[in-house]
Amino acid sequence: MARVDDFLDTALKSLPPKPADTASQSEKKRYSERVSEVVAQALAAELRERGLREARPAPPGVLGSSGAERRMAGGLGAKKVDVTWATEEAGLLLAISVKSINFKDTRTSNYQKNLVNRRGDMLMEAVTLHRRFPYSVLAGFFFFDKGAETDNTLRRKSTFLNAHARLRLFTGRNDPAGRDEQFERFYLLLLEASPTTVDLRAFEVGKPTVPIPLDYVINDLLSIAAERNPDFYEFDGGNLRSVN
Repeated sequence: MARVDDFLDTALKSLPPKPADTASQSEKKRYSERVSEVVAQALAAELRERGLREARPAPPGVLGSSGAERRMAGGLGAKKVDVTWATEEAGLLLAISVKSINFKDTRTSNYQKNLVNRRGDMLMEAVTLHRRFPYSVLAGFFFFDKGAETDNTLRRKSTFLNAHARLRLFTGRNDPAGRDEQFERFYLLLLEASPTTVDLRAFEVGKPTVPIPLDYVINDLLSIAAERNPDFYEFDGGNLRSVN
């Protein structure tokens, strides 16, 4: 198991037991917020281990008195971003947006109810950040309860497959002059978490049958960041190293 998997495993096991699908909206909302929070903390910890010392969020004392998520100035106003790496010299270099759908809609018995709204939130975030920082590397991490893989019926595909289809246009921004609403990389993750066990599988959007190791995901994002900032950084053995 790679270190990033260890970080995420520990973080997700810190969650309370998942409320039932019939729980109150406030209970479900708070649980989903906690999923995003612990995932963001784990990903930022992995980035700091790989040489991105300023990556947030961080525990108090690691980056001064507060290591909270960063509120970034953007092209369409300021925006809180789940995971960021920014420096005084370059501004925003890398950001990860974390969203999740953890509960089945009690009326439709599927996980698709909020898919379009979550997509809209993430695309607006990409536009806001890319207009201000066109060279920044943005990744989307969209978590679904693992039940989203098997909620299909005779009339509709599963939420998981529908999400791949609806997000395919918004990944693969390989040029800083590309479309603002695209992410450099977009991933869908299937999750089952409890205080004792975690089952997590990641997939690149558009490739629903091929799980991808999270260690590879982080390597890819750092490689792009180094490619866009060759005067300052190089990708070396899984880490970013400053160029002297």
